[in-house]
Amino acid sequence: MKKAIRYLRFSDKHQSNGSIERQELYTDQWAKNNQVQLVDTFIDRGKSARTFDRPDFKKLEAFIRKHYRSVDYLLVDQLDRFSRDAGEAIKMVKKLQMEFSIQIVSVTEGITYDYSTPGSFFRTGLQLLLAEEDNINRSIKVRGGLYTAKAKEGRYVYKNPPYGYYKDGVGKERHLVINEREAEIVRYIYDAYLNNVPIYIIFDKAREMGFSRNGNEAIQRVLSNPVYAGMQYVEPFKDYPGGLFKALHQPIIDYVTWQNVQFKMKKVDKPKVTVIDELPLCGVLKCHCGKLLTGAPSRGRWGGYYYYYKCNKTTHLNLSAKKAHQQLEEIFDLMSLPENIIRAIKDESDTAVNLRIKNNKSLLAEKQRELACEEKKLLSIEEKWITNTINHETYQKWYNIITNNMLSLNAAIGRLNQNQDKVYTKLYENLERLTNLGYIYRHAETLDKQELVRLGFDNNLYYQNGLYRTPTMIEELSHNYLIMKEKGLLIYEKKRGNCKIPRSAEREGFEPSIPLPVYKLSRLALSTTQTPLRIGLQK
Repeated sequence: MKKAIRYLRFSDKHQSNGSIERQELYTDQWAKNNQVQLVDTFIDRGKSARTFDRPDFKKLEAFIRKHYRSVDYLLVDQLDRFSRDAGEAIKMVKKLQMEFSIQIVSVTEGITYDYSTPGSFFRTGLQLLLAEEDNINRSIKVRGGLYTAKAKEGRYVYKNPPYGYYKDGVGKERHLVINEREAEIVRYIYDAYLNNVPIYIIFDKAREMGFSRNGNEAIQRVLSNPVYAGMQYVEPFKDYPGGLFKALHQPIIDYVTWQNVQFKMKKVDKPKVTVIDELPLCGVLKCHCGKLLTGAPSRGRWGGYYYYYKCNKTTHLNLSAKKAHQQLEEIFDLMSLPENIIRAIKDESDTAVNLRIKNNKSLLAEKQRELACEEKKLLSIEEKWITNTINHETYQKWYNIITNNMLSLNAAIGRLNQNQDKVYTKLYENLERLTNLGYIYRHAETLDKQELVRLGFDNNLYYQNGLYRTPTMIEELSHNYLIMKEKGLLIYEKKRGNCKIPRSAEREGFEPSIPLPVYKLSRLALSTTQTPLRIGLQK
């Protein structure tokens, strides 16, 4: 009595039991009708037939190598259960017969494949090619459906929502909704990265806040995902262009912020930054030659450690960290603002805020009109392409130009729709803290100390001949600069024309018409509160 083994497979969980039961029924019937004994069964559940890299198929191969002398047939329901890759499948059919003398039987199709018979070999190839053609057609339909859903309808089609969102609705109406608790963590990640916080610290702080994603690239995946800016990547389909497309869901961060992060992430040549609490001025304070200072401990005679700041050009500087910290704390004490200056800043802010709100309304209407105009242009070129008035190259060129314009306009509209006076509300809440900057600096965490130094001196704090020097300083904080000089703490040599708006201000949507000192001071006040990396001092 001849013997057979059988191989059953389904690729989709929705087929599962029904598919396997049907395949078992048909192969059992064939064996009974042909008086063949079934000696073993191999089943791959939820596995694609594109390759032979499947767990039970590997077990099948191992079984054949060991017991091929006692096996005559390999039964499959249909040949596409065996494989959907015509080339690979023909090789396997040939190998099983020529090397192991085992013939494959497709029981539903009623075919016993015999490589040595031309007609049978032709039928084998034909059945496999038909299966592969069916696979190609299915793939085209799936890719076309995905393109339509993502590029044309703006739907997020994947089952699992990205961190910061959850899914709501049924069927095609399912859409991403912001999870506010997680969204705050996403905003923190973007803000911290743009403020030069090292990735490993961002990850640790995000975990403390409740960030649940694991892996070495978890933070980078959040930073690179356009979903958080209300966009999504779409693969090109046939002659239709791929790239970034506007999605239906609400963004967590604005598009300009996302673009700035992508630009910064491309600078992969930056060395890894390690924050040392005993040396908070590393990477912030500069030698007179312009090099950022590094630092290291030195072991004393009695076993204790003493910290020093050093310039890479060793002959330039070897500064005691204790001395540097004491001097800087005194400088911040003298930078503290008196009440009359705080009142003046608040008055100036009120005027600027009222003017900005008025200007924003008219600017918002203008941007919305421009966006509507671009949408009409896009519709026009799509109609011309469909009617063959323009070729694909021309369509692709104008499509890219128009969609880039629409992305920029949508980002601008999003910023203008935001309640920008929130910044000034927080400014009012925190400006009083600037009456005691020395206290804030002493009790700040290391990263906050670095931020205070960067903001207070616009990234231009140097050390030379026993004292600090700077050409740039927030004007309102420089009222005691003569006393600082007299005490041998700091020499402030004002740089002319130092009114350039910082990049971070441009990134957040502020305009030069807002007084620069007010902007800087609001950043300085906010840097000591609210976010997880910021301290929240009680007065």
